Amino acid sequence: MDKKKDNVISLQSVVANVAMLDLVKQVRELREQQQEMCEMAVKSMLRALDAKDHYTYGHSMRVAYYSVTLGKELGLNDEEMYELEMSALFHDIGKIGVPDAVLLKPARLTEDEFLKMKAHPSLTAEILQDFDCFKDIATYAKHHHERYDGRGYPDGLKGEDIPLFSRIILIADTFDAMTSTRPYRKGLPYEVAFSELEEFSGSQFDAALVKHFITAMTREDSKGEDTFELTIIDGNFAKDAA
Repeated sequence: MDKKKDNVISLQSVVANVAMLDLVKQVRELREQQQEMCEMAVKSMLRALDAKDHYTYGHSMRVAYYSVTLGKELGLNDEEMYELEMSALFHDIGKIGVPDAVLLKPARLTEDEFLKMKAHPSLTAEILQDFDCFKDIATYAKHHHERYDGRGYPDGLKGEDIPLFSRIILIADTFDAMTSTRPYRKGLPYEVAFSELEEFSGSQFDAALVKHFITAMTREDSKGEDTFELTIIDGNFAKDAA
């Protein structure tokens, strides 16, 4: 009797384990499907951004590249790297809602125009917040213009109250703005841009992150590569914005 009972228990354990493995597989497949749908949404929104302003689209690719380069230097895990890349890709998606006369203006913005431009991080959060898979991404993108000294926008967050990914994206965003060549000005060399980041460390930027960024980008630049690849968006992207 004991042997039969043991056999029944063993069979029940096997069935339970098989059921659990099947459930785990289903959950994994659902997560993969959700990730695939989220990535399709990303690509669709980025195509819309590209149609509105090709420069901002390319800028978003480069900011993602600079951000993940810093993320690797910080030793972020795969999941964190994925979220960081997604946040950087989306950081300027709110510019879809900025009037063309402001977004594409080649000259200095007026005070009123600058206020309209400053609304883009909040617009980004509004666009993303209803997607469950983008809730954290919306937060990170919303705060990428917060300053370490609390004088940024939209919420005046200070120091480590600013999400880490937002602090990373601010450095990447500013670096690309400085080093990109535009029709009305030539981009700065990396060394000059590094000096600018160091000058405003502790006020605009997280000083520790700036040090890691300069180390990472110096190493990356020494490779002499003209293009880069991302995880979420397929293709080879030019490092030079010209």
